[in-house]
Amino acid sequence: MITIKSEREIEAMDQAGTIVAKIMEDLRTMVEPGVTTLDINDFVEQRIRKAGAVPEEIGFEGYPYASCTSTNDEICHAFPSKKKLRAGDICSVDTVLSLDGFFTDTCHTFAVGKVDEEVQRLMDVTKKCLYLGIEQAVAGNRLGDIGEAIQSYAESCGFGVVRDFVGHGIQPTMHEEPQVPHYGIAGRGKRLREGMTICIEPMITMGDWHATIDSNGWTARTVDGSWCAQYEHTLVITSQKPRILTMQNWENGDQALGITNLEIDYNLE
Repeated sequence: MITIKSEREIEAMDQAGTIVAKIMEDLRTMVEPGVTTLDINDFVEQRIRKAGAVPEEIGFEGYPYASCTSTNDEICHAFPSKKKLRAGDICSVDTVLSLDGFFTDTCHTFAVGKVDEEVQRLMDVTKKCLYLGIEQAVAGNRLGDIGEAIQSYAESCGFGVVRDFVGHGIQPTMHEEPQVPHYGIAGRGKRLREGMTICIEPMITMGDWHATIDSNGWTARTVDGSWCAQYEHTLVITSQKPRILTMQNWENGDQALGITNLEIDYNLE
C-alpha cells in the first residue's frame, strides 16, 4: 500500500534527512586512501547513534552493518571490511536511519583521492541521472517518466543502467511501495501523488549492467568487472518541484553538472 504523508510526518522525515545529509558531508573529508570501509561504517554508525537516531540497516533482513560500502565493481550492498581504500578507487556509501520512527535513506559515491577521467565521468553522469529522475518526480507524472529520464541519459552517454536493484517508497518502514525503476517508458507505471515519499537511487555502470551476488548473499557486483556509481536521495512528491529531504549543503549549487537547488531553481540542460 502506498501511503500519503501528512505535513507533520514530512517535517519529521526532514529532520532525519538533515542528520544523514550532514553525515555524508563529513564523509567527504574522511574517505581517502588508507581508510578502510569498516572505518567508514563505524563512523556512520557512531554519528547516527550520537544524533539519537537508529541505524536501520543493522538487522534488516539479516544485514549486519550500519551502511553498505560498495567499491569499484561492486554495485550495492557490499559488506564493510578491513581492506584499505587506494587512490583512484570509488566508494558508494549507502545508509538508512530513523529518528523517532521517521526514516530517510541516502547514498553518495566518493572519489578516493584523484580518479581517472572516465571514472569521474561515470560519477558525474550518475549524479545527473539522479537529478534528471528527480525532475520528473512531480504529482501527475508516472514512475515510467522517472525511469525513462534516467535510462535515456545514461545510455546516451554510453553507460549501463542496473535493473536488478531499484528505488522504492519509504516510511513507515525502510522499503515501501512503490518500486521505482531507473529504466522504463515515459507515461507508464503508477501515477505520482502529492505527499508520496520515495527514494530514487540510480546505479550506473561503465559496462554490462547485469549483476552477480557474492557468496555472502549480499554484495552485488557487475558481471564483467566494470565499475559502478550510485547516488540516492529521499524526496517528497509535491504539485510543483520535489522536496529533497537528504540534500547536502554543498550540493545546493553543483554548477559543473548544471544542477542548482531543486527547491529554488534548476536547469538540467
